[in-house]
Amino acid sequence: MNAQALVLTDNAANKVRQLRDSEGNQELMLRVYVTGGGCSGFSYGFNFAESMNEDDAEFVNGDVKMLVDSLSYQYLVGSEVDYVEGLEGSRFVVQNPNATTTCGCGSSFSI
Repeated sequence: MNAQALVLTDNAANKVRQLRDSEGNQELMLRVYVTGGGCSGFSYGFNFAESMNEDDAEFVNGDVKMLVDSLSYQYLVGSEVDYVEGLEGSRFVVQNPNATTTCGCGSSFSI
């Protein structure tokens, strides 16, 4: 898998650093995945992982690692993962060039 196929922005990496510090665990990595569901067919998910799985792709921004499993990778290739703060709250968002339709809140999509 091409290590440049997904981008973790500086904003997202800074937020992961803050969350790692608050948890007191510098080994935490951001896991980004796709599941079925949501108003547009697929939903983005985010959580922390302490270890890499065999089928994970790893993307790095400084000292922050982002993991994507092989099933989700096919839907996320070319995407940018960012962290935004606004009227809708603070959240990680995915700018996905593969999505043909995205719901209003940006948390689900279709291909």
